[in-house]
Amino acid sequence: MAALDTNVVIRLLVGDDALQAQAAENLVAGEPCTVSMSVLMECEWVLRACYALQLADIEASLRDLLALENISAADSVLAQRVLDAYTTGLDFADALHAAQCPENERFVTFDKQLVRDASKAGLRGVALLKY
Repeated sequence: MAALDTNVVIRLLVGDDALQAQAAENLVAGEPCTVSMSVLMECEWVLRACYALQLADIEASLRDLLALENISAADSVLAQRVLDAYTTGLDFADALHAAQCPENERFVTFDKQLVRDASKAGLRGVALLKY
């Protein structure tokens, strides 16, 4: 089993380096692979910032990646929650931070917009820290 780095996932998704993309495809074809949430978060940033992809395209690409036969998220339940929240327009990193907060805890922030967006995305327990 192999855990994939961001650059390997990006080669699989965009294929911008033919040799590296082929090596990544060969690896995935030959053995089960996992993708951590931090790698997914970095991939979202790279696809948005470097490749100028839109949210819907990024979300579809990440879901397609995780649907491949030999690739799975290190935490599939968390990945699903984060991608579901991301589709509502919540920032990927914010969605990850809030979604991985245990149910019996609050995720506190000074970011009023995050509180509103998290609620719309169905992420409970995101609270505004008042000052």
